Amino acid sequence: MRLLALAITFIMTSLYAEDKAPGLLAVPVKDIDGKATTLGAVKGGKAWLVVNVASQCGYTRQYAGLQALYDNFKSKGLVVAAFPCNDFGGQEPASEKEIKKFCKTNFNVTFPIYAKVAIKGNDAHPLFEKLTGKDAGHPGSVGWNFNKFLIGADGKLIARFGSDVEPDSELLEKAIEKALK
Repeated sequence: MRLLALAITFIMTSLYAEDKAPGLLAVPVKDIDGKATTLGAVKGGKAWLVVNVASQCGYTRQYAGLQALYDNFKSKGLVVAAFPCNDFGGQEPASEKEIKKFCKTNFNVTFPIYAKVAIKGNDAHPLFEKLTGKDAGHPGSVGWNFNKFLIGADGKLIARFGSDVEPDSELLEKAIEKALK
């Protein structure tokens, strides 16, 4: 009985903590396996780099750089959050299961990958509506795959980087270092 009470307390505390995640970190999302969650549910996160990804894009090679970035800054609190998207040139036609396998097999990705989403138009996911909306801090539509959005621990968008900004760019790394302080 005591074990059951402890389990219920743990679950309630976890749910309460997720509900208290600020701003963008509290937007409901699904992980690559279809489980409902939020960005704020990732333990130890101090900064989140949200990236719209695709497996058949000229920028797909950036998965390797994103993994290196994650490996380098994970212990300091960086969470790289990949959101597969088929909105640009149909470059992510795969299912979530296929995407997960592709990322693991080709790039040994260990950072969180979320369910495939739309990021533009009437079907845009609420997270991307908030990331690109007029109140975002860095508003404007996403132009292509591998756009990067840096979110701070306060749940607010700190910076935004285009597809051409490589994960190992000094500009991106400095912004991440500043966000982690």
